Amino acid sequence: MTNVLTQSRPIRLKGRSFLAISLTPELPFEDWLARLDDLASRSTGFFMRRPVVLDVTGLEIDRTQLRDLVDMLGERQVRIMGIEGARPSLLDADLPPAMSDGRPASDFEAPTVAEEPKATTQAPAMAESVAPVVVPQTKAAPSIVVTEPVRSGQSLIFTEGDVTILGSVASGAEVIAGGSIHIYGTLRGRAMAGTMGNAAARIFCRKLEAELIAIDGYYKTAEDLEPGLRGTAVQFWLEGETFKTASLA
Repeated sequence: MTNVLTQSRPIRLKGRSFLAISLTPELPFEDWLARLDDLASRSTGFFMRRPVVLDVTGLEIDRTQLRDLVDMLGERQVRIMGIEGARPSLLDADLPPAMSDGRPASDFEAPTVAEEPKATTQAPAMAESVAPVVVPQTKAAPSIVVTEPVRSGQSLIFTEGDVTILGSVASGAEVIAGGSIHIYGTLRGRAMAGTMGNAAARIFCRKLEAELIAIDGYYKTAEDLEPGLRGTAVQFWLEGETFKTASLA
C-alpha cells in the first residue's frame, strides 16, 4: 500500500475555453463607473457569476489606480479573473493575473488553392476563348436551432455562429451568439449577438419585450428602447456605433 501511494502519478491537465466579458474602462474612472452602475441597475444580475477580463490597454494609470479600480468593481460584485494590456510594473500578487492573446473572433480557415473548385467559362461561338474563372470556396457559418423555449435563469451560449430559437426567451434568461440571433417567439430576456467581434450580426424577434439587446458589445436596455417597438416584430443591427431598427411586419 505504501509503495502505491508513493508512486509518481501524472496530473491530467486539460485545455478549455470559456466565454468572458471584457470590460474596457475609460478615464476618469468615476464617470465610467457611473455608466456601469446605470447598466447594472437596468439589467439586474448582468455580471452575476460571469467571468470578467479587465482590458486596460493604452490607459495611463499607476498601480494604485488599477488596484482601486479592481476593488471598486469588486464592491459591485464584478469579479475580475484577469487583466489584459497592463504593463508588468502595474501588476503584483494582490491583483488578478495578466492575460493576453484573447481571441476576438472565431477561427477562420481560408481555403487553400487546392481546395478552390475551378470552373471554366465556355467561350461563345465566334469569340476568343475566355480565361478560366476561379470560384473561391466559402465555408458555411455554423448555426444551431433550438426548439425549446429558453427559461428564466438559463443561459444559451453559442459563440461559433447564429442561433435560431423557435420558442420564446423568458425574462431573466439570455442568449449569447457569435453571429445573429433569430427568435420566433417573444424576447423578454437578454439577447447578445456578435459577441466574438462580429459587428455585422443582427437580432430578429417576433415580439419585443427585451430587458437588454447587444451587438458586438454595444447595448440598449429596456429603458433605451423606443416605446413604439414594444410588442412588435423587429430587427436590430449596427451602423458604426449606432443601433438601427426596422419592423418585420
